Amino acid sequence: MKNLLKYIFSFTSVALMISCSDLEEDPVGLLAPQGYFKTAADVQAAIVGGYEPFGNQNLYGRFYDGALQLRGDMVSIGDPGTAAERQQMNNFDMDATNGLVRRFWPLFYESISSENAAIYGAGQVEISDEVRNVLVAEARFVRGFSYYQLVRCYGDIPYIDEFISNPDIVKSISKTPEEEIYQKIIEDFQFAKENLPDQQPGDIRSRPTKGTASSYLASVYLMLEDYENAALEAQWVIDNSSRFNYSLADDYQDLFNAEVTHTLQEPIFVIDFLSNYQSTGNNDQLGRLHSPNRRASDGTASVYRGYSSLVPSMEVYSTWDGRDYRKTVSLDTASQMEDGTHTSYWEWEVPRPAIAKWSRYPGPNATAGGMVSDHDFMLMRYAEILLIAAEALTEVNNGPTAQAIDYVNMVRTRARNWAGTMTDFPADAPTGLNKEEFIDLILEDRRLEFAFEWKRWFDIKRRRLGEEVFKGPESLESHPNFDPSRDYYWPIPAEEIDRYPNILPQNPGY
Repeated sequence: MKNLLKYIFSFTSVALMISCSDLEEDPVGLLAPQGYFKTAADVQAAIVGGYEPFGNQNLYGRFYDGALQLRGDMVSIGDPGTAAERQQMNNFDMDATNGLVRRFWPLFYESISSENAAIYGAGQVEISDEVRNVLVAEARFVRGFSYYQLVRCYGDIPYIDEFISNPDIVKSISKTPEEEIYQKIIEDFQFAKENLPDQQPGDIRSRPTKGTASSYLASVYLMLEDYENAALEAQWVIDNSSRFNYSLADDYQDLFNAEVTHTLQEPIFVIDFLSNYQSTGNNDQLGRLHSPNRRASDGTASVYRGYSSLVPSMEVYSTWDGRDYRKTVSLDTASQMEDGTHTSYWEWEVPRPAIAKWSRYPGPNATAGGMVSDHDFMLMRYAEILLIAAEALTEVNNGPTAQAIDYVNMVRTRARNWAGTMTDFPADAPTGLNKEEFIDLILEDRRLEFAFEWKRWFDIKRRRLGEEVFKGPESLESHPNFDPSRDYYWPIPAEEIDRYPNILPQNPGY
């Protein structure tokens, strides 16, 4: 396994096409920044290098987003023979040697390293301050995004925000307190908001804009329970939605149709997967973990040919009102076979409904029955900004305001559109609710609106819902061993502690 020293001292090799049609700079290889940066294009190439790890299988290609799904209460293990590292993540019984947690740590630091080098390089080349600030803003956004993932998962971690030229410094790296890291993330996103453009060329959503940065500021403030600032940032995005070309998609299904998503105005920040570039590291296989693993007795295979590794519990399926279009979009209960017949979920090898968002419409270049896709994985979308605003405004005003109710109803109104046919479910949010009741309503709307989009775990974490959702009488996925003193954080990978003992102590309980 590559170690942190290499991530700090090198750029990542960029063959990934996260923004392949938009950034055509030559990839940055394993070069020393002092000798590389001569033009703005060199800086931009280093910035692109920081995106490369996101499309890797170990991050959003299937393992990091899959781990976040397993950690919540909407997804559990289907096939009992699936990898032990996934079962441990799901069952709250992992330790510091878990194979998943050690995958994520180095790749996010690899991204951070590239962006630190880019920021250094931007200070070395002869360009105008305006051009320099735009370049640094993008690099700081990507750096802040990577740290935002790390700090939410691991808590106190090493914080590195500069290119390190002296190897001896690495030996003494220690952890920075979580609250200081959040402040650094906020500073990065604020600089990005101030200096990024309103839209990227072609209005692509795989690179950040002012609206992207403000959206992530809203998310960070919500995580920190700084509801006043969360409301201000989310409201600013909403008030400027036409400036940034943001709006809700008409049809919820279109958000998960790889041939359509890139034409919509709802995505704010995406990982742009293209299956014909998978050999470069741009490799989405999340749908494969979700899809049914079923072969008939005569050998006939399902078109999906999945693993049934990550599946919803039956409680998730049975408690979700069938009148909700989002349930139909999110789940499959029948699979088409190669001979043209269909089988229902109870005939599959793992007799549970399957997650359909990332496998039903995987795009024209999809391979292996749709398991490697052309999806735009939406890490932030406009519906989330509306619900962040609603939650934050309710907290600030000690109860739901008309504006907060309107934002929830905008999301619910879209959910009533069944592919062009309007229905009456879900109804508008009721009036007369108190603060706690309306917050509960918003969290439930988030659970369904963002089902299987790797957001539920962070909602559970920030609201400290673990004992309720894993031990309570209405638990969708029971885990009696959930320990709030341990399980809201993941262990620091043992391999990293072995190399860099200064990053001790280990997180509590591990």
